[in-house]
Amino acid sequence: DKNILKMFFFIFIFHTVPGVFGFVKAVPQFWGEMLICLSVFSSLQEETNEQKLYKIANELLLTERAYVARLYLLDQVFCAKLTQEAAKGTFPVEVVKGIFCNVACIYAFHSQFLLPDLETRMSHPWIGDILQQHAPFLRMYAEYVKNFDKAMELLKQWTERSAQFSAVIQEIQRQEICGSLTLQHHMLEPVQRVPRYELLLKDYLKRLPQEAPDRSQAEKSLQTISMAATHSNTAIQKMENLKKLLEIYEMLGAEEDIVNASNELIKEGQILKLSSRNTSAMERYLYLFNNMLLVCVPKFSLLGQKFTVRTRVGIEGIKVVATVNDDYPHTFQVSGKERTLELQASSEQDKEEWIKAFQQTIETLQKKNETFKSACKDIEVEEVSELGRRAPRWIRDNEVTMCMKCKEPFNALTRRRHHCRACGYVVCWKCSENKAALEYDGNKMNKVCKDCYSILTGRAASEETTGAKKRGILEIEAAQFSGSSLMCGFLLYSEKARPWQRVWCVIPQKEAVVLYVYGAPQDVKAQSTIPLLGYIVDETPRTADPPSSFRLCQSKSLHSFAAESEDQKQRWLEVIRVAVTGNVAQFQTAASDGLTNGCHESDPHSI
Repeated sequence: DKNILKMFFFIFIFHTVPGVFGFVKAVPQFWGEMLICLSVFSSLQEETNEQKLYKIANELLLTERAYVARLYLLDQVFCAKLTQEAAKGTFPVEVVKGIFCNVACIYAFHSQFLLPDLETRMSHPWIGDILQQHAPFLRMYAEYVKNFDKAMELLKQWTERSAQFSAVIQEIQRQEICGSLTLQHHMLEPVQRVPRYELLLKDYLKRLPQEAPDRSQAEKSLQTISMAATHSNTAIQKMENLKKLLEIYEMLGAEEDIVNASNELIKEGQILKLSSRNTSAMERYLYLFNNMLLVCVPKFSLLGQKFTVRTRVGIEGIKVVATVNDDYPHTFQVSGKERTLELQASSEQDKEEWIKAFQQTIETLQKKNETFKSACKDIEVEEVSELGRRAPRWIRDNEVTMCMKCKEPFNALTRRRHHCRACGYVVCWKCSENKAALEYDGNKMNKVCKDCYSILTGRAASEETTGAKKRGILEIEAAQFSGSSLMCGFLLYSEKARPWQRVWCVIPQKEAVVLYVYGAPQDVKAQSTIPLLGYIVDETPRTADPPSSFRLCQSKSLHSFAAESEDQKQRWLEVIRVAVTGNVAQFQTAASDGLTNGCHESDPHSI
């Protein structure tokens, strides 16, 4: 070490002090010491790679010991103590299971397999084969990561709700084994562990010689671990998107139905809207999604930031152009089917970022629409060409509770049910005032709905007489979902202790975290939707409820359901328990494997 210091010192003098070169050249002892330093430094450099390989392997071992101790704390202390307390009936055991998820499996894997193998291997630093052997088991972390947000929410809710629950956690956190850290802090460890393996293994491969016998196995294990880390990161991103949608949903006063697995927040931020009548500028807050733009105004609230939606503009057909305004710089115009807005950004860069975000969103939607239209073109042409030529299948009266055109609810006096003779839809009298000649009935004039009238005659029906309305958020046909659903069928439903009613419930494959509630199987508009993410499932029997009942609880929301049998109830719960975790990928895998084949209940016509 002293020789190396001398070498650096002389090199520094050599490069910084003028005339030193001539002096040094005259001193042979200097050159002798310089050669010694170079030789020592070279030998140390050769030993560095081996030392670093050992240090990396040793770091993996030491961190694995510490990590197993943390898993022991989570599984054998926190989870075990809470489970014992739950067994006394102070709070549901399902809450403990929902918080700790598969921690027990993770602890067993690391304590009984990975750590013992690392302990026996430290005679030499080769660790590639061990990691290759155990890397596939790291995929179990995906389930823990996906459940993490739900676990944090459950932990927060029950710490506030149950004094016994909170007391157990606080008692453990005061112990020395916790290191003055909270349960939430310890539960972060499994989330961060797989990326840590990836970083250590990459560093290990950098130091490992190309000809090392361990290199091939180390590279293969890195591929498997990287896939596991990517899978975890993807799950984190999906959960963050749904979590953000829930936050926006709350900020909008729970009035906008935006919590949907297909919705994606693209950009948000403050902006000024220029008045179309005068030169004033008004403060607005924009939420740009992949399918819509929400223009909001701030709302006074003591419970944090809140907004009210003033304008909702669909992305389909929208146009965005930069504008020039002498009084207001950095302006651009957003022109949609519903509204045209002139907006002012805070800077030129902010303006360009907004325009770029709009353009990319528009392009993405256009590509999806083109693909969909191409796939459905032949089917649509065939269906329209058969209209009026073939007698339709009539939708039964008991399959709908509202007009399938104007969506107004039926009643026995002022809005009775009528059938369109062309398409078979059940409509009200206002939507069936028109008549058209039908080929299948010898070209006789028959009552038809406004849409069929337009197709058959080429003339548009009057908007006033047909009671046409703008399509709402919930206006998705039950039949459209039921054919490709994870679960659908009749259930008894009660919200917040209201009277029980028989409803048609659907959990679609494409929106597997949303439960749609319809009045009947053929209704074109849902009565309500329940975003399942984050809800707690409670199936504890209650004397006041019907048999085979269960409840979905979240904050102040309580939705009660009852199935026709215990078997039917368990099939619903099997899907709902996964949906509340946001594990959409699991549904998609099951669908691709043929495990979900549309509606799992009996045919609605026979009920």
